[in-house]
Amino acid sequence: MFFKNKTRYIQEMNVNYFFRVTCLLFLFAATQGYAQTAQTATVRERLQIALDSLQKANNFPGASFAALLPDGEEIRIVTGFADSASRAKMKPGHRMLSGSIGKTFFAAAVVSLAEQGVFGLDDPISKYLSDEPWFNRLPNAGSVTLRMLMNHTSGIEEYYELGDFMQRLKADPYRQWKPVELFSYIFDRKPLFPAGSAWGYSDTNYLILGYIVEKTTGKKMYDLAHRYALKPYRLSLTEPSLKVTFKDLATGYSRAGNPFPFYGAMVKDGKLVFNPAFEWTGGGFVSNPADLADWAKGLYHLKGVSAGTRREMQAGVKAQTGRDHLYGLGMQIRPWGNGLSYGHSGWFPGYVSDCLYDPASGTALAIQFNTDDGRLLKMATYSYLQLLNKIIAQ
Repeated sequence: MFFKNKTRYIQEMNVNYFFRVTCLLFLFAATQGYAQTAQTATVRERLQIALDSLQKANNFPGASFAALLPDGEEIRIVTGFADSASRAKMKPGHRMLSGSIGKTFFAAAVVSLAEQGVFGLDDPISKYLSDEPWFNRLPNAGSVTLRMLMNHTSGIEEYYELGDFMQRLKADPYRQWKPVELFSYIFDRKPLFPAGSAWGYSDTNYLILGYIVEKTTGKKMYDLAHRYALKPYRLSLTEPSLKVTFKDLATGYSRAGNPFPFYGAMVKDGKLVFNPAFEWTGGGFVSNPADLADWAKGLYHLKGVSAGTRREMQAGVKAQTGRDHLYGLGMQIRPWGNGLSYGHSGWFPGYVSDCLYDPASGTALAIQFNTDDGRLLKMATYSYLQLLNKIIAQ
């Protein structure tokens, strides 16, 4: 009898103790969660004030920014207008052409395939292209490797600045270009430098790379990018720029004197003023800062490849994009505080974008502007990210 009562008493004590501990833990977690939420709200408010102030001071049309914090919380802010003519406000769901950031999606697919042994990153391109009638017309044809295409050390120059490309684009803005038509502009040209000896950024490198991968695998580059980048990281606001109308596309404004024969509003009557599909593996996506911030972190920790392959992607060569800048395999590596950031910037007529991941803090950032007019922006997209990150770091 006494033993049974004692057992019951102990059981009741244990239940009461467990209940009290659970309540305390719940209260602690709720308090911590409230503190985090309040802190994030304060950071969001300060970021909003800063971006609004920059928009008013510089008078650029609009901007959209996203931060993915180390604990997984996300901050999205916007400022200004998605369409200056109609005065439609920029919203967090608006998207823009992301330019060369698209190279990162294709690079992720290429290194994933290399990990599977489909090809080697140091394979010469002659292994895949020597049977093409135009192969020997490529600069440095016999000495370029896949890696050199990916890190822009091939010595091959930019195609769209050559010949009559711009005139043909202006005359037929909705033309469907084939990759060989585009990189044929560099046929028989002298290389910028011997392959592997220097650095020169060029979309042409990624057009040739895309041609090789499609020829080798029999699969479309956009399908491969979806498989290895968009789908695993649930980038639902990112899609190929293969058409002229897109849902929630902010109107971009391009400055007069940009390399392309179009300026002013890049969207008229609901559609782009020229077909962006020619960009292909040189960029080729419409996206949003929330997706780009997620992707910047995802790219650094790329799934499905070994740590060694990730180190190869992040091993940069000296680039000419800024002081102490490096370029890896489809990845810009730039000074960030006391360390380095990993990501990419992008330009397309009317739009500029940038995204990065800071492994030291675990923070990812992205920003997009619907203008490419540097006179309005006043500073580089990367400088905007550095400025906004100071608010987050505080």
